[in-house]
Amino acid sequence: MSERRDAYIQKLRAMLDEWNAEIDRLAAKEDKASPDAKIEYHKKLDELRAKRDDIVARIDEMQKAGEDAWEDLKFDLESSWEFLREGLSIFKSEFQKGYKEGLKED
Repeated sequence: MSERRDAYIQKLRAMLDEWNAEIDRLAAKEDKASPDAKIEYHKKLDELRAKRDDIVARIDEMQKAGEDAWEDLKFDLESSWEFLREGLSIFKSEFQKGYKEGLKED
C-alpha cells in the first residue's frame, strides 16, 4: 500500500474512532428518554450506525484496492463520510433542541 493511501486510511480510522465514541455517548443517553422519544432516538442512532458501517466497508474496500482504483474510491468515501458527519451533527442538534423535552429527569 502506498504511504499516501496508508496515511489517508489511518486518518479516517482515527476520525471514525472519535465518531464511534460520540455515537456511544449519545446511545448512553437513550435510556433517559421517554418511551415516545426513545423510539425516534433509537431510529436515528440506527441510521448513524448504518452510515458508519457503510464507511467501514468502503475503507476496507479502499485498503484492498489497487493503486489506480483507490483514488476513485476516495471520492465515493468522502461523500459517505460527509453524510455521516452531517447526520451526527444534525442528530446532536436535534437532541439538544427537541429530544430533551422527552427526557426523564434524573
